[in-house]
Amino acid sequence: MRFLPLLSSELDPAPWAGFAAVELVWSADGHPGWGDALRQGRQVHAVHLPSLPWGSGLLEAAGAAGREGLGWDFLVIPAAAPLGREARSAFLGTLAVLLEIFQGRGPKVALRPAPGAAPALAALLREVRGEAVGFCWDADLDADLEAVSDRILTAVGSPLDDFSALRRLGYRWNMALPSTDPAETAETIARLRAVWPEVLFPEVHP
Repeated sequence: MRFLPLLSSELDPAPWAGFAAVELVWSADGHPGWGDALRQGRQVHAVHLPSLPWGSGLLEAAGAAGREGLGWDFLVIPAAAPLGREARSAFLGTLAVLLEIFQGRGPKVALRPAPGAAPALAALLREVRGEAVGFCWDADLDADLEAVSDRILTAVGSPLDDFSALRRLGYRWNMALPSTDPAETAETIARLRAVWPEVLFPEVHP
């Protein structure tokens, strides 16, 4: 898997020039330098929205991030299991609008489940045939990995996490590490690459 920094969009991108790709935690007060960074060939693999109620506020945040032209591949959204008819309706309605907006030309949507919420979210997506929606792995998801093992699109971790379960599945894409210091992050990534070399084949088949 490829390790890369997960940064606040409020940070100045200039000190992070040594990293060809990053992921951003979205803020409406993002640093204006990200536009220049992208024109210089930098990549933003994913944009992570803050925790927001499902509805117009979340759609506005996603739309604002999209207008920045960051060219991201994944939109990561924190998600608890919706309880009750009203919460379920807001959740599914918001997802439907996002998928319609991004269909064919935009990022894929990845839910980052609250602890313990993955099985219920996966079951709900199967019920409504929401195959286009995937999941963002973090360490809390290991307990429920079987429910989402075939739908992991991206991941967030820390240097202390155990990535063995992901390796067994053959996950080889990006692992974003929340970061604030470029030099420290470079050292951490070098160490993690040595401990967790690239996955070639899955050990199990979902």
